[in-house]
Amino acid sequence: MINLEEDIDAIESGYEFLLAYAAQGRPPQDESGPGPHPRPELEKMLAAMHSAIQALSAADGDFEKVILADLNKARAVVSFVLAQPLLGSEIIDNLNASIHLRTVLTDFFLYSEASQPTASAAQSASQGQWDKVGN
Repeated sequence: MINLEEDIDAIESGYEFLLAYAAQGRPPQDESGPGPHPRPELEKMLAAMHSAIQALSAADGDFEKVILADLNKARAVVSFVLAQPLLGSEIIDNLNASIHLRTVLTDFFLYSEASQPTASAAQSASQGQWDKVGN
């Protein structure tokens, strides 16, 4: 069974790893030496994207269709980077800056929040003490 929350977590944690990797200033290199290496994380992210596409394909909502379109773009970008023979900090930094990958992350933040509001928001809502701006 597909677990969308696990897919979202895999993509988000992969992105966090990539941010840290890019900050290390590593040159493009053979990945057989000491790690960490970005390729395994990119492969996990790609697998999670494929799984999330399957999970969301059954949904009828307009926003789910937007996420699917964004996921397909991000999947293409990640696949492109994975096709490169050598990976270094610069290409990973450019991937991190890719609007396609960042859009998927933002989509998932919004989708997750709307699907499962935080406990504090639920508690505040049950108390009925909202001000004019919803705080």
